[in-house]
Amino acid sequence: MQSRFRSDRRLTVRMGLTLFLLGLLYVAFVAALIVLLKSWVLVVVLAGGLLVAQYWFSDRIALYAMKGRIVEREEYPELHGVIDRLCAVADMPKPVVAVSDIDMPNAFATGRNADNAVICVTTGLLRRLEPAELEGVLAHELSHVAHKDVAVITVASFLGVLAGLMVRFAFYSQIFRGRKDQNTLAVFAGIMGISAAVYAISFLLIRALSRYRELAADRAAALLTGKPSALASALTKVDGDIARIPTKDLRTAQAFNAFYFTPATGTEPGISKYFSTHPSLEQRLDQLGRISAELGEAAVPGIDKAG
Repeated sequence: MQSRFRSDRRLTVRMGLTLFLLGLLYVAFVAALIVLLKSWVLVVVLAGGLLVAQYWFSDRIALYAMKGRIVEREEYPELHGVIDRLCAVADMPKPVVAVSDIDMPNAFATGRNADNAVICVTTGLLRRLEPAELEGVLAHELSHVAHKDVAVITVASFLGVLAGLMVRFAFYSQIFRGRKDQNTLAVFAGIMGISAAVYAISFLLIRALSRYRELAADRAAALLTGKPSALASALTKVDGDIARIPTKDLRTAQAFNAFYFTPATGTEPGISKYFSTHPSLEQRLDQLGRISAELGEAAVPGIDKAG
């Protein structure tokens, strides 16, 4: 079903290019493993099984890791009401609604497609945001679902996961623990080197795509709701509050940064921003400021220079 979220040609092109490059990398990686391990059956079964599991069960994995639970309308009527309205405006299926009982203010969307999507918000987010701000955050997450961002990032991140598993396989396999000849050591070194290179390249490609898709989701949410200033206010609140939450409380959440409304690590200064899953708060507010000006809305909080 085609939603009323504006199509984003630049996002589509970038997602297509990134997946094409990752596909080439994936083919080269599997081919190298087949040569090194001399067993195409082992490699294909491992790679195929992991890809299917990650794609099919991504929603359950994310909810389990973040202690999210599906909630019905009777328990959270306001939350369901906002999502109902947004889905009606966007002309898209309503996702499953879930809540995670943690203080970190955040939200994420997961699921393999629009008909099997889940939107999860934390109780920390619900406590902190005003209704218009919450609407902006939920519109942002629905945009990810409408543009198939969740499925793309899930598939794209698979290559890095596979590379990491191959490193563990090289360490813990009985083959390497029981044999110490030069051929075995060469295979071990080859798997380690190729896996490390594949992980590094896929890491940078996915991070670049993730940063752009977050800007695209902000833009789509602002245009759908017509309230970029409310989304900007939510971003400012969430980013500031996350910075005050103890690091130990964020460790579990950091593994899912690519799926969050804003990263659990907060803003990353300097060169670290190039390895971040999200653009900086300033970039996001600058964009919302420009959209606000285009829509003739009041100035976006925190961006005096937006025109």
